[in-house]
Amino acid sequence: MNYQETVQYLFSQLPLFTRDGASAYKADLTNTIALCERLGNPQHKFKSVHIGGTNGKGSTSHMLAAILQTAGYKTGLYTSPHLKDFRERIRINGTMISEQVVVDFVAAYQPDFDNIQPSFFEMTVALAFDIFAKEKVDIAIVEVGLGGRLDSTNVITPLLSVITNIGWDHMNLLGNTLQLIATEKAGIIKPGIPVIVGQNQPEVADIFIEKAKRENSRISFASDMKSEVRSPESGNRIPNELLTITVTQSTTEGLKTIDLGLDLTGTYQLKNIKTVLAAVDELRLQGFQITEDHLKTALSQVKTLTGLHGRWEVLSKHPLTICDTGHNPDGIKEVLQNIASVKYDHLHFVLGVVNDKDISKILAMLPQDASYYFCKPDIPRGLDSESLKQQAANINLHGQSYPSVKDAVTAAQGTAGENDLVFVGGSTFVVAEAV
Repeated sequence: MNYQETVQYLFSQLPLFTRDGASAYKADLTNTIALCERLGNPQHKFKSVHIGGTNGKGSTSHMLAAILQTAGYKTGLYTSPHLKDFRERIRINGTMISEQVVVDFVAAYQPDFDNIQPSFFEMTVALAFDIFAKEKVDIAIVEVGLGGRLDSTNVITPLLSVITNIGWDHMNLLGNTLQLIATEKAGIIKPGIPVIVGQNQPEVADIFIEKAKRENSRISFASDMKSEVRSPESGNRIPNELLTITVTQSTTEGLKTIDLGLDLTGTYQLKNIKTVLAAVDELRLQGFQITEDHLKTALSQVKTLTGLHGRWEVLSKHPLTICDTGHNPDGIKEVLQNIASVKYDHLHFVLGVVNDKDISKILAMLPQDASYYFCKPDIPRGLDSESLKQQAANINLHGQSYPSVKDAVTAAQGTAGENDLVFVGGSTFVVAEAV
């Protein structure tokens, strides 16, 4: 098989969460363990950092990978989902694995796929770990796919576990309370392995503290760091290319101030940067040589170094068009705060969602004075745009429905005035079609 035939085989024969939803989620590690055994257990052959949480884990993973590769370490990066090409999920020093690597891997292990019957996600995890081991990466940043305790990535024993925060998402799979969701996320805390939690949330903090205590793992909360993060004043017409922040940290040598320019310009990155800096401090304690210059260089070009897209990303300046992958209540809250920081006359909101989530909380948060362009992402799980329009109308969100994301974006940009703002979001899969 050539590459296109190989991809067609993978997408058609393996359960795919983006297409099949909950039925593709394997709530145990049996398949992953079986695949890794066939591969000689590559997950034990490289150092890693394991990153979970509800929001911010993708950005945190990419920032940390950018820093490590800038510091001279051969760095693997595994994230999900992808936007355009599934090889985006597996990178070494920011470069996607080659098409031939995928072809050779599938050709070698197709009989095992037929026997084990893994999901698409389980296969990509095994492929990533195999490549990281064979390429002898110095360290790999591994992002949890969904949950933590039973996620396929949870077969690694990392140097450090990171949990960014806990919010409402995937309740049908993880539980319908924040405490149940946190318990699943806490499943990546390993015996004796330090853990950093990004946000100290009173509703769930004790779950992490107790799990860390049982595992004899040192725990810290990045949001509790004695630090000050200042962002530039809001109200710009077009977001700056760099988000300029000042971090003041309490160190063993006293207070230390660092000025950083971050090319991920969403203000929610102010929370993620604390988590990243806490992770860097822990890795330094474990012998990694990461300087202030490495931090400054890497954080100013995360997108270039790692290929990250879809985080408060400017797609066009005429008219101003911005997209973001925020897709759950906490993510949408951050999006709306960023929208509020932009000067515009009228908001044109291109909105699409999936059909297996309760979107009532999200719709209730959206501004009623915006014009809406409802669309269906081009996946089987996409919610029909007319159904979305009707649900939105029930709470006074009004607009038109469109057969595709492209049509909705084109209509919004064609209608927008010179000083208007077009925002595209609601789902990662909508953003994938817009970037």
